[in-house]
Formats: sequence, structure tokens, C-alpha cells
Amino acid sequence: MVLSKENVLQVLSTVQDPDLKRDLVTLGMIQDLEIQERSVSFKVVLTTPACPLKEMIKNDCVQALEKAFGELPDLDIFMTSNVTSSRNNTPLLPGVKNIVAVASGKGGVGKSTCAANLAVALAQSGAKVGLIDADIFGPSVPTMFNVEGEQPTVKQEDGKNIIIPIEQYGVKLMSIGFLTPADSAVVWRGPMASSALKQFIGDVAWGELDYLLLDLPPGTSDIHLTMVQTVPVTGAVIITTPQKVALADATKGLTMFQQPQINVPVLGVIENMAYFTPDELPDNKYYLFGKDGGKKLAQRFNVPFLGEVPIVQGIRESGDSGFPAVLKAGVTADAFQTLAENVARQIAIRNAEKNKTEVVQIKS
Repeated sequence: MVLSKENVLQVLSTVQDPDLKRDLVTLGMIQDLEIQERSVSFKVVLTTPACPLKEMIKNDCVQALEKAFGELPDLDIFMTSNVTSSRNNTPLLPGVKNIVAVASGKGGVGKSTCAANLAVALAQSGAKVGLIDADIFGPSVPTMFNVEGEQPTVKQEDGKNIIIPIEQYGVKLMSIGFLTPADSAVVWRGPMASSALKQFIGDVAWGELDYLLLDLPPGTSDIHLTMVQTVPVTGAVIITTPQKVALADATKGLTMFQQPQINVPVLGVIENMAYFTPDELPDNKYYLFGKDGGKKLAQRFNVPFLGEVPIVQGIRESGDSGFPAVLKAGVTADAFQTLAENVARQIAIRNAEKNKTEVVQIKS
């Protein structure tokens, strides 16, 4: 086969994205193709920098080209990414590609821990990430990111006060904890809490983001409805522990998003505190809260199971010290990095296969 742009594209059209089940050429992922004698160079533009299949896709391209043209001594494949989005022409948060709700239905299952580590893991992959602490009455993001003493600044934009989010570990952050004394309770009725969330969404300089995560409070109430009525949510991630009482509440959290009038895609389920492994017995797993509860929940509702996180002392210590566990090498960091990759994959699949989410209209 003659080495030409047309023939190279024809060969690359046999290489599929394993997640999207379509070829790279049709998906527009092959860009800047250049050929000079036996030299071939091009970009493969992936749907997320957190793509765990990056090397597989690159190897598939190399194998397909060498099978068609023989050995190419100067083959340069540059792997890059452009995060996909189902949001377009949106007046609110126009620079944000994906809005992801992190929910549980129940308190105490490590939802904020998972949200914080997912945000940092996505940022480490090269994505632009923001995190809204939507738990107005129990904000934990300032502690988990070691920014308890920080206060955001304000700038004027078109005659309106705009809050500059705090940035830590590559993640832009907003929390009521930055605006109220740490030892004072926020005693507000639902409408006031909802108004605060609307401000965090509309009056903060989020700029260009690939992913904006919302760490939701327990339950299915005002904050959740305010979120889906204010912005089109790309998808929701459900956090649970394996035990029956947590699964019962996680089921309510999951089915809330699946209600016809809300209709937010569920990206998957994460099982936190899945098992305990003591340092002195690294090969042992003790299932303190039961086994495979999150996996069974995902199967029951036919949504992806994103993975599991062990219960280890280091996660608690990281939350208390404000240095997320994903930043420390080890089994926990690996678990959160895998989860972030899986969440990013499910977002890309959702954007390719499903219609964009609409802002929810709920009659009171």
C-alpha cells in the first residue's frame, strides 16, 4: 500500500476507541496528519487526559500502520486530549464542560473524601477541575484541602461582585466554610442554603473547566433540587459503603436522579470502605461492612460499577491533615486514580451516546 494521507486515514479507520465503539477517524480523533517520505506524524485527541486506554490506543495505531505499510522508522504519534461535553450555548458556567454530582443519600460513607480525591486525581491527569462544597450545613472541603484559614477575594465584573475561588492541589474550590467562622453553625432555612448554592454556581469565577464536581449533602432535598434546576448536570456518581443501611439510602440517592422529571444520567457507583487490610498483613482483606454491596447496587440498577476504596488509616489521616490520599503513593492513591479514570471514561461515553441534560423544571 502506498504511503499517503488517504491510505493512512483508511488504515486508522480500522482502529476503534474501545469505550465509544467507533473508529478514531469517524470520531475526529486523528488530527494534524503529516507525511514525508517514510515519516508519519499525527495527533490522537482523546476524550479525557485521564484515559486509562491511552497506551492501548497508541499501540493499536502502530500495529495497524506497520501491518499496512511495513516498519516506519519515523512514526510520531502524539497523544493529547480534548474533554468532551454535552453542554453548549449555556449562559450559566459557559466555560465548564461537565458538571458532575457526587451524592450518597447517607452521611458518613466518605462522600466528601471521595469527591476531594477524585477532583485531585483528575487534576493530576492534566484536566482543569473545580469542586463546589454543596454541603452548606456541614462543609468539609476547607479541612480536606488544608485551606481552613483562607478567604476568597472578590472582583468587579460588569458591575457585579464575582468571587475568586480558592485554589489548592490544582483544584478550584468554593465552600461556605470559606465565608463563615469555622466554629459557628450555619442555621439557615432551605431557601437560604439553596441561595448560597446558586451563588457558588453563578457568582464564582470558575473560568474554563473540564470537570466541576459538586459534593452534595446527605439526603434528597432542597440542595439537590436547586442543583438540577439551576444547571444541566452531566451525570451523578453515587458513593456507598457495602452495608445494608448505607445501600438503602444510596438506592434513594440513585433513584432520585433516575426519576423522569429529573433524568440525570448515573455515571456509576463507588463502594467506599470496601475492606480493611492492616499494614502488617498486606495480603489479608477483612470485610467489616459486608462485601460487594456497591457492586450489587450497580448491577441492580444497570449502571457502571466504578470501583472500590479500602478503609485504611491513611485516608483518615489525609482528610485530617488536608493532604488528600491520592497525593501519597500506595494502594489508596492507586484506587482513587483508577476511580478517576473510570469516572472520566463514563463521562466521555455519556457525552457520546446520550442527549444533553436539560435544566429540570419542577412545579412546586
